[in-house]
Amino acid sequence: MVLDYIVGHQPDFWLVFGFVMLAIEVVTGFTTGVFLFAGLGALTTGVLMSIDVLPETWIVGVSSTGIGAGIITAVLWLPLKKLQDSRPVGKDNSSDLVGYEFVVESDICSAKPGSTHYSGISWKVEIDKDAGVDTIEAGQRVSVSSVEVGVFKVKPSHN
Repeated sequence: MVLDYIVGHQPDFWLVFGFVMLAIEVVTGFTTGVFLFAGLGALTTGVLMSIDVLPETWIVGVSSTGIGAGIITAVLWLPLKKLQDSRPVGKDNSSDLVGYEFVVESDICSAKPGSTHYSGISWKVEIDKDAGVDTIEAGQRVSVSSVEVGVFKVKPSHN
């Protein structure tokens, strides 16, 4: 009964199949594009069958989905590749915490980070690699130069 419905409503099948493939791509984060391009190919097939450009047969549906996925891949590959931007992520200096100054409570060095409490959170305190020092002594005033998840990168303050 379900199979009879699918055979009799192929445009609907290909549209649903395409959306399912796109949902799998989004939910799983499978970033190779296989589900993305197959889903777009299936959606194209469903639309073309709906407007009577393609006949509603399984051979045409499977063929059109494969060919459509190939064409869409060829057209979108370079623009999507450029969106990924292969440059390494640099230091994020956009945080409002950059420039925040405080006094370190314990000696810190490159091998032994310290910690501080700020806004109810315990932050790890590390010396910024561009600070020009290997050790910061307890009681010294520092300035936050960058922020990572749960980590203040600091330099000695010059005040």
